[in-house]
Amino acid sequence: MKAKQEFKVVPRFPERLLPLKRMAFNVMFSWNSDMRDIFQRIDPKLWSESNHNPVRLIGRVSQKRLDELSGDMGFVSELEEVVHNFDLYMNAPPLADENAKIAYFSAEFGLTTCLPIYSGGLGILAGDHLKSASDLNIPLVAVGLLYQTGYFQQYLNNDGWQMENYVPNEYDNMPVTRVMDANGQQVKVYVKFKDRRCAIAVWLIRVGRIPLYVLDTDLDENPPDIRSTTAALYGGDKENRIRQEIVLGVGGFRALKAMGINPTVIHMNEGHSAFSALERINVLRKDHNLSFDAAKELVQASTVFTTHTPVPAGNDTFAPDLARAYFEEYAKELGISWPVLLGYGRVNPRDDGEPFGVTPLSLRLSAHANGVSKLHGLVSRHMWQDIWPKTPTEDTPIDYVTNGIHVSTWASREISRLYSRYMGQDWKEDPDPFLIWKYINQIPLSELWRAHCHCRERLIAFARRALLKQLKRQGAPLGMQQAAMEIFSPDTLTIGFARRFATYKRATLIYSDPERLARILNNPQRPIQIIVAGKAHPADNEGKAFIKQIIHFSREERFRNKILFLENYNIHLASLLSAGCDVWLNNPRRPLEACGTSGMKALANGVLNLSVLDGWWDEGYGPDYGWAIGNGEVDPNQQLQDVTESQALYNLLEHQVAPTFYSRTADGLPINWCEMMRNSIRDLIPRFSSHRMVKEYYDRFYLISTKRWNILSSRDFQAATVQAEWCHKLRTSWNDVQVRELSGGAQNEEKIVGQQILISSVVKLGELTPEDVTVEVYYGTMDHQGEFADRETLVMSPVKQTEPGVYVFEASMKCEKTGRFGFTVRVMPSRERLGNPFVLGLVTWA
Repeated sequence: MKAKQEFKVVPRFPERLLPLKRMAFNVMFSWNSDMRDIFQRIDPKLWSESNHNPVRLIGRVSQKRLDELSGDMGFVSELEEVVHNFDLYMNAPPLADENAKIAYFSAEFGLTTCLPIYSGGLGILAGDHLKSASDLNIPLVAVGLLYQTGYFQQYLNNDGWQMENYVPNEYDNMPVTRVMDANGQQVKVYVKFKDRRCAIAVWLIRVGRIPLYVLDTDLDENPPDIRSTTAALYGGDKENRIRQEIVLGVGGFRALKAMGINPTVIHMNEGHSAFSALERINVLRKDHNLSFDAAKELVQASTVFTTHTPVPAGNDTFAPDLARAYFEEYAKELGISWPVLLGYGRVNPRDDGEPFGVTPLSLRLSAHANGVSKLHGLVSRHMWQDIWPKTPTEDTPIDYVTNGIHVSTWASREISRLYSRYMGQDWKEDPDPFLIWKYINQIPLSELWRAHCHCRERLIAFARRALLKQLKRQGAPLGMQQAAMEIFSPDTLTIGFARRFATYKRATLIYSDPERLARILNNPQRPIQIIVAGKAHPADNEGKAFIKQIIHFSREERFRNKILFLENYNIHLASLLSAGCDVWLNNPRRPLEACGTSGMKALANGVLNLSVLDGWWDEGYGPDYGWAIGNGEVDPNQQLQDVTESQALYNLLEHQVAPTFYSRTADGLPINWCEMMRNSIRDLIPRFSSHRMVKEYYDRFYLISTKRWNILSSRDFQAATVQAEWCHKLRTSWNDVQVRELSGGAQNEEKIVGQQILISSVVKLGELTPEDVTVEVYYGTMDHQGEFADRETLVMSPVKQTEPGVYVFEASMKCEKTGRFGFTVRVMPSRERLGNPFVLGLVTWA
């Protein structure tokens, strides 16, 4: 039986306490400890029961308690100071932006535990991106999906097998509000699923200064199968996935338009949001009467795409028939045929057997594409090089911007206070992280160690309570429940392993030799304990089997009180683990870890990393900062590599990690360990913070894209039409481009260091002119096979025309160092006319 009418009863807030309601609906509380403290003071027990959700807290607190707080001058005074600082933050002038307005699209955002619209690293990265954009006051808006159940909550049955529970989100008790139009109605937009209309409601999550608009299809006007489109993150079959991505991309851009937001740049975080680029083309065509090609030039020049997936199977693809059912009519709106649109989503547009992929679509519609670490950039260039078949792998237009973490979110209270004491209160918003983190050397090692020990004590206390809760739910014997409150020691070296239980992450590697592991963990002079957490995808039985295997190990007598698995890994648990462990273990199969930001979260607390040289650790590792498992080898015999690396891991634990941890001064201080903690904080945090990451995106991509947008949208968008016509001329004339002659001295001639080489090339351009192209010397050292081991480029200048359409280009190249070198010449579209000269796929080599 359903009620005919619903209503909600809420407490009456005294006027002095009204700012609490305003702050409750801004997830800045997730990284501002003063805001969290003020909410916790309202009712500590209720704060914990509400899952650290201030909206639920203020909706459930008693009227009596609010009246008491209103008369508590200490509380009111503290609240006034918190509100003052909050308002100063919110009202700070924006960054000088050159008219930039970035729209950041992502299928998930990990912001805080009480907003379960994330599953793992991709969402956490997106959430940290918004938090740093807020701290740096970057002009950015974000678009995502508001899931009815979000990702699942994990629990284990008595045999250790993962079970999933989907808990419906109560939007009225979450820090999310409806976006209302001028008539007081919630903003809605519409998309088509085949020939059926889908209504989408728009909600707002405030992330500091950044608005995050999230989209919801759970509306009465939608039929049940459409209504459930946003039911669960990554839920359902392929058809539901394409629907979710249409809602995110097409619906997301329509929502921005409905609210009067016109971005100069869109940033697609993974291929899930690829359709936002198509809808942007659609809107530009309709609003400014542009051709598809002209609108595409605008969109391509001002779109950034970040890929996070290091294996082809991890990229979303759709069968051509399914994609056609949803996009054939839409292609007509775009002004192109369905086969043309299908080709944009294929690596090889002429391969009729290839599915429609959102990653090729994103790459073709973006001037700037990047992986999320240096190694991942290399992997991505190899993976997608066939989209640009005439371009060498090293020149495939996929760069890298290494991920980072939002330090003030992930640094514990104790560690944050140290940072504020020795770096000043403004360290959280400082735009120059490399300068501010030098002051870490002022922190005494004894204070750093004391702060870390408090974090470990808190983790062990939480682990005991969590284990007791698990055992009670499973109906464990009373004696086992009582023993749970004594498990683990707050003084023992603690290793943390927490992440998605994807099989390539090799969660069971450390258990490869149980006998040796037991001896290491139970060493009476240097004991070690391991805390594990993480979720397997609901359909990943191999990942679930890994969890079960670890549970069974933990129940063996030799591992009892040495290995613990904590259920339901989420942001709150991640914060406790990344602060309270001493060592963060990561042993993926190289090079399948795109970045691996969990180790960066540990880094924010001075926790030392012990990892395979993959993802970010391939860039960050140094013997002063932690330990490397192996030397970056990739063995085609995976079984042999697992044996080799597990033994290397045991050796490191036995001979380096544990001895360093337990080597103490007379007053109990592990000097060498603490030095490594301080070194890693000082040198690595500025390199792997999301402040650095967002600033890099802003300086390298957002500003350039905004400049290109401003150029191509000038003269009432006629510049885009001119650009499209120029690109058409290039495509139709390029077959005539030839490098006829190349000279620069005799073959294998010896040169002296410092000597200049005059390189000359005769180039036939046909209908094109020197202004249409960039001619470059492509040079570098050679390997034993005569291939370029590395390369640089040098732009050549036109010096004369020898006949119609034929020109001589020259450049002077200096011999900077000794070795075996070579050069060639290539012709590409003009770098000045294109933000990225590779996007057209046109290149001619000597």
